[in-house]
Amino acid sequence: MISFGILILRYFNILPWFSGLISPVFNIFGLPGEAALAYVTGYFVNVYSAIAVISTLDLDIRAITILSVMVLCSHNIIIETAVQKKTGSSAIRMVVIRTLSAFVLAFVLNKIMPGEVVSNVLNSAVEKASLKEMLTDWLYSTIRIVITMTILIFTLSILQKILSEFGVIRWISKFLRPLLAIFGLPAKTSFLWIVANTLGLAYGAAVMIEEYEGGKVNKSDIDLLNHHIAISHSNLEDVILLTSVGGIFWWLLLSRWAMSLLLVWELKAEMAIRKKILTFVG
Repeated sequence: MISFGILILRYFNILPWFSGLISPVFNIFGLPGEAALAYVTGYFVNVYSAIAVISTLDLDIRAITILSVMVLCSHNIIIETAVQKKTGSSAIRMVVIRTLSAFVLAFVLNKIMPGEVVSNVLNSAVEKASLKEMLTDWLYSTIRIVITMTILIFTLSILQKILSEFGVIRWISKFLRPLLAIFGLPAKTSFLWIVANTLGLAYGAAVMIEEYEGGKVNKSDIDLLNHHIAISHSNLEDVILLTSVGGIFWWLLLSRWAMSLLLVWELKAEMAIRKKILTFVG
């Protein structure tokens, strides 16, 4: 439905107008103006909705990768922020760091990724296809995307259930503690880290809230974890889905890991300074 709406906007030259309006801002990130539609859709809804919009845009692999990183950093913002607030983190802080991280990473990736920035501002003056041709192209494209996503989601759902049902997640978590130490995360958060990376924030909410309210992790530990997974979660499903529409896997994963690492270590420094101030004052 969302992709059909984009088709109508394109046919009536509303999309080219919007693209020209917003292009000066998104060009900073190496993206055309219409990419903002995909980002905003993902921001308030979810990754699936953003993919539906991305599939209607004429973007190269470089642009899709940058846009995908933005979407992965800040999507489904209302529901996922509610989950993180429920587990003890500041809702305002989560929204701010997720939104700013999306913009900062997009800016940095535009500077360091190989390839040239392609100016893809839509031109309403060019001869456009008939509505029938546009509908036909849209239908074929939508069917292809739906089939691809259905197969991937079905396969990943089975894998997620296997990981959960047979206790594989808890078993694997023991071996990930050295990696978590690099990220600045306490060893006791390893199980929740895997939950967030396999099930995501929305679907993994019940497990995360249960672990927190059951006292298995304390407030400072879960806050550190939330700063990491705010930027980097659902790396099993969302990253693979965005890779299927053209995103480059390693850029999608490693760029957000780097940002998550910075955010966690910054928070740890902040906590240490706060503790010293309280000790000095006390």
